[in-house]
Amino acid sequence: MSVSLIFSGMQPTGNLHLGNYLGALKNWVKLQSQAKCIYCVVDLHAITMPQDPKELRSATREVAAAYLAAGIDADKHILFNQSRVRAHSELAWIFNCVARIGWLNRMTQFKDKAGKNRENALVGLYAYPVLMAADILLYHANGVPVGEDQKQHVELTRDIAQAFNSMFGVEHFPLPEPMILGEATRVMSLRDGTKKMSKSDASDYARINLTDDADTIALKIQKAKTDPHPLPDDVKGLEDRPEADNLLTIYAALADITTAEALGRFAGKTFSEFKKALVELAVSVLGPINAEMRRLKADPGHVDAVLRRGGERATEIAEPILKKTQDIVGFLKD
Repeated sequence: MSVSLIFSGMQPTGNLHLGNYLGALKNWVKLQSQAKCIYCVVDLHAITMPQDPKELRSATREVAAAYLAAGIDADKHILFNQSRVRAHSELAWIFNCVARIGWLNRMTQFKDKAGKNRENALVGLYAYPVLMAADILLYHANGVPVGEDQKQHVELTRDIAQAFNSMFGVEHFPLPEPMILGEATRVMSLRDGTKKMSKSDASDYARINLTDDADTIALKIQKAKTDPHPLPDDVKGLEDRPEADNLLTIYAALADITTAEALGRFAGKTFSEFKKALVELAVSVLGPINAEMRRLKADPGHVDAVLRRGGERATEIAEPILKKTQDIVGFLKD
């Protein structure tokens, strides 16, 4: 299947880190040469957990600044924050009347996020995969770059599209494909190679934030957990060494090579030698992004203007598709 329109988004919860860059932003930038791209700061998704309004606005600007600093071209493509386009919420309600409770009960991320407090979880947290389906299908996107943990939600999107088409006897919505890209589809914690790198980790040393300066990046890599053995000769030697596997995967993704190629450079070396090279590489890649983010955060008016213009362009695409959907459903419109 050839991809003609790509949609993806990220929540504005602040503290974007290396995992967000390698798992998403870096690949989004590359995809701009392959298809029309719509990238969204998904602030409607953010309020599925309680948010401070002032912090939400600030985080929305910060994430938008990270998109731009990483290389998203907001002139050739579309960048906006989700709440600017009301059609997302309107289509999500229609899809709430198409999706099945059983489908949502199978969503593993709700179980993870709600935990033992499931009875007190917000309805939005339970139903947000339906909103994600609306985000994608509102633009008839047929390619969705996601991490492995979001693949299930793209499959749900396909189920909803298929169910809508079948319910009304139409071929209105395409069936989008998940795009799992890059060497580092799952970047792990610097303190525990068995846990995913996370914004919510109690230790700031577990992650490299995109706002970290060169000295902080160096310190975090130097303090990253390792094991006492030298680096192995091939990838099979990484199977029971999660921290070594994680650091080599990070190096490979930053260098645009495979993990096997990275091992070819460092097989038999000590971690102290390897970490020096990783620090140099990480600073060279992330330093310019950090500097551009600081510049953009100091000019919030510019970021707001980019998001406003992107919202207008997104609305131009979304409104006709929403109107056609409403006509199919049978809504009486002027």
